[in-house]
Amino acid sequence: MRHGKKIAHLGRKTPHRKYMLANMACSLIEHKSINTTVAKAKALKKYIEPLITKSKSDSTHNRRIVFSYLKNKYAVTELFRDVSVKIGDRPGGYTRIVKLGNRLGDNASMAMIELVDYNTIYNTGNDSAKKTRRRKKASKKSDNVVEESTPVVEEATPVVEESISEIENNETNESDSEKKETDS
Repeated sequence: MRHGKKIAHLGRKTPHRKYMLANMACSLIEHKSINTTVAKAKALKKYIEPLITKSKSDSTHNRRIVFSYLKNKYAVTELFRDVSVKIGDRPGGYTRIVKLGNRLGDNASMAMIELVDYNTIYNTGNDSAKKTRRRKKASKKSDNVVEESTPVVEEATPVVEESISEIENNETNESDSEKKETDS
């Protein structure tokens, strides 16, 4: 019987399971979300959340502990620089598992596991505020463009008036010269 055995074996021996979870954790840190089976996603959640908690306090000791799990220095660097800054105020629950349905080939139940703070779909409250700000700025820019185009039109009208007055002057000069010729 399987009493008191909480670890998910995932049909693999211990070293294979450890390296598989390490690789999946590195991919999750790099891409911020990955697709996998539900069982692997749940095992990965238990594997990576303590590592993210350790990344909140940046010390050499914590970096070495996380490196012993991940075995990838680029993933450790990104975890401590980018991810820990973004999730610093969150007390836990750094990942989210979203079930996607069954895989076509073997009908395995699939899921997407993602870092919570990096998802733009569910963080709509922050995005709507940004969109309203952009609209305000865009309307100010369009007003400036209209103001800039208005003086150009005003400058263009005197040029047209000057050209009309020059044409009239030329016509009067020509008629005067014709009168002088007829008189002589």
